Amino acid sequence: MTSIFQRALGDDFDRLHPQLRRRFGFATDDGVACVGTGTMDRVWHGRGFTRPFLLLGAQRHILVPGRGSDIPFTIENFPYRDSLGRETVTFARTFTFDRPRRWDATMIYSPERGCVVDYLGTHQHVSVDLHLSVDERGGLVIRSGEQRFHEGPLHFRIPSLVTGTAEVRESYDDDLGRFRINVEVANHRFGPLFGYHGTFTCSFPEGELVPDAVKPVREQARV
Repeated sequence: MTSIFQRALGDDFDRLHPQLRRRFGFATDDGVACVGTGTMDRVWHGRGFTRPFLLLGAQRHILVPGRGSDIPFTIENFPYRDSLGRETVTFARTFTFDRPRRWDATMIYSPERGCVVDYLGTHQHVSVDLHLSVDERGGLVIRSGEQRFHEGPLHFRIPSLVTGTAEVRESYDDDLGRFRINVEVANHRFGPLFGYHGTFTCSFPEGELVPDAVKPVREQARV
């Protein structure tokens, strides 16, 4: 089975650094996961008015309100088939401030939208189009696009005025033997909202069941 990231990148997947191909190249039938542990050199958020929104999002693991330096970090990527039969990968990120803070997502590949779709949080209230590319050094670049809200009969595109545009850059540092990540979320009017950068190493456990804790409470059929 082809991973959702291979489907999104097509032939460009082969341009990724070999360690990134390993990290993003598995699917459910491979019986392997990826668990990263490391330290974020800095976790930050924007001006004071952003904190209430971060706290609100944190209730359902959509955003992280904390900030600081040298923050312990884990990321758990488990592939599985969801209840709708879709190939899915978890992105459960834990930042350990004075207490752990989670930022959860589950990702699928949508043939209809021609990209990876990222469902944010524990209840998949928000879906975001993700557009993937490979930079000149074999790093993965992810940029967010249209965002949509789902709750009961409600289903609509979220105006850009109230959303953040994310850019994620992930690479592999051969000298350190570690993955590097840099995430920035900004609003076109209000400026920087949230971000972090740091390094981590990965293990690739085989044959483990997907922990319930990294799965969403509710699955959303609409993309």
